[in-house]
Amino acid sequence: MKLYSTNNKDLRVSFKEAVFNSMPQDKGLYMPVEIPQLDSEFIQNIEKYSLPEIAYKVASTLLRDEIPAEDLKALIDDAINFEAPAAKLDDKTFVLELFHGPSLAFKDFGARFMSRVMAYFLKDGEQLLDVLVATSGDTGGAVALGFLGVPNTRVTILYPEGKVSPIQELQLTTNGENIRAVEVKGTFDDCQALVKQAFADDELNAKFRLTSANSINISRLIPQTFYYFNTYAQLKKQGFKDVVFAVPSGNFGNIGAGLLAYKLGLPVKQFIAATNVNDTVPRFLESGVYETKPSTQTYSNAMDVGAPSNWVRIMDLFNQDVEAIKKVVTSYRFTDDETLEGIKEIDSKLNYVACPHTAIAYLAVEKYRNENPADESAAVFLSTAHACKFPDIFPADIAAKIEIPEQVKALESKPKHADQLGVDFEGFKSYLLRG
Repeated sequence: MKLYSTNNKDLRVSFKEAVFNSMPQDKGLYMPVEIPQLDSEFIQNIEKYSLPEIAYKVASTLLRDEIPAEDLKALIDDAINFEAPAAKLDDKTFVLELFHGPSLAFKDFGARFMSRVMAYFLKDGEQLLDVLVATSGDTGGAVALGFLGVPNTRVTILYPEGKVSPIQELQLTTNGENIRAVEVKGTFDDCQALVKQAFADDELNAKFRLTSANSINISRLIPQTFYYFNTYAQLKKQGFKDVVFAVPSGNFGNIGAGLLAYKLGLPVKQFIAATNVNDTVPRFLESGVYETKPSTQTYSNAMDVGAPSNWVRIMDLFNQDVEAIKKVVTSYRFTDDETLEGIKEIDSKLNYVACPHTAIAYLAVEKYRNENPADESAAVFLSTAHACKFPDIFPADIAAKIEIPEQVKALESKPKHADQLGVDFEGFKSYLLRG
């Protein structure tokens, strides 16, 4: 598997190099030189395969000979050791539950796969691998648990002060060992900017072996394709052939993975990018003008991104053809008031408790159906996090229905430890140089 930079299509690097360097020096993002098509026989019989079998088929098709077959199978079996059920809510509506991994968020797919890939490639005696990650909520917890105890690695997680939920903060700050948390007096965009500046800094790159665990790292994106194929398999088993996916979207890595799956040959009728009021992409698809803006804090904090990094990948997948993107991607935005109403509606109509991100995806399905009444496709809205992570958002009667997992209860007895920094890069650089 060879990859190029979205800023330099003549560049060629191996998968291993892209995993460890994560972002090219030209500040583009890595993309596969070739996106092969999965064979039609596999797609036609996909319902016969398990999630790990599907994951292996997709990964081996993309990676080619980067990791030997038996090693790749073992890696996937270890990383993807939990289910991603598409729960049926009515005749044509499904919720894809992506919160059954250890951190209770969809980020477990990417973080666990990536950590095992890095551990596989790391050799004894090599320089310590410094993993930098910015989080708006769930990425940090997934990365922390994915890398906890992995030899020869150190993880630094940046998160915005006061803008993650209490449970999310506990997942970031109570690990110890090779995981350290940094509370930044700013927004997620500030955290993301600090990480990107670190990768472009010559002095830091000379001293440290830096890589990213954000969705800018291609090894985060690849495993997120697995659950799109697996969902299609589950629906096909129930007699559905047409599917619409509604994806809660912040940094646009999740829907970017879905579109990569589409380019690999997954039959999808429509993707819906569902955002909160941080609506850079919906505005772009409406106006043709791509204009970022400072992020705004909302109930759906993991989507509070004003400058979504992965949009450049989506544009690249479609050769910068906006009209081609519009044929496959519809995008809607929703306010906090609408999000809360969505939570109540899912509970009353479908007897399901949804986190705020999930509620936005549900609202997007309903809006799409209102605008496309003749579409008989199965609609799948992605549930990206367990509802227990957002206890203060729910009305009391709905909150009472939330079952608290044991791993969350265990966190409450652990002490929090986080370093505090401002948004200036020199302060962050000094922090890193101190080790």
